[in-house]
Amino acid sequence: MSVRIRLSRGGSKKRPFYKVVAADQRAPRDGRFIERLGSYNPMLPKDHAERFVINEERVKYWLSNGAEPTERLQKMLSSLGLVAAPAKREQPKKSAPKAKALERIKEKEEKAKAAAEAAAAAAAEAAAPAEEASAE
Repeated sequence: MSVRIRLSRGGSKKRPFYKVVAADQRAPRDGRFIERLGSYNPMLPKDHAERFVINEERVKYWLSNGAEPTERLQKMLSSLGLVAAPAKREQPKKSAPKAKALERIKEKEEKAKAAAEAAAAAAAEAAAPAEEASAE
């Protein structure tokens, strides 16, 4: 039996509340679980003490027995130092900018570079006559 530490949704429509549970991975998300380990209330502010409540001792026990946290819970548990943070996945090519967008970005960079060079040249020209006047 493969055990997962995951979130089980409760609460009403548009007012979610989650239980952190250890459950068999074949069991339904909101169905049968082995043990309740804590709770997560996303409706509370991030700095609120009741937002993410967890029994660290029991989580450590389940992790030592081979339970795997889901990616979301792995992220939450890594902030407490219980597990390593999940590796960031490489973004798909689908979401990368297309050819025309890349051209526009390149043009924008070239214009900014040319404007910076022009400003530097103008500043150098303004500084040169001032140096000549002070030398006389």
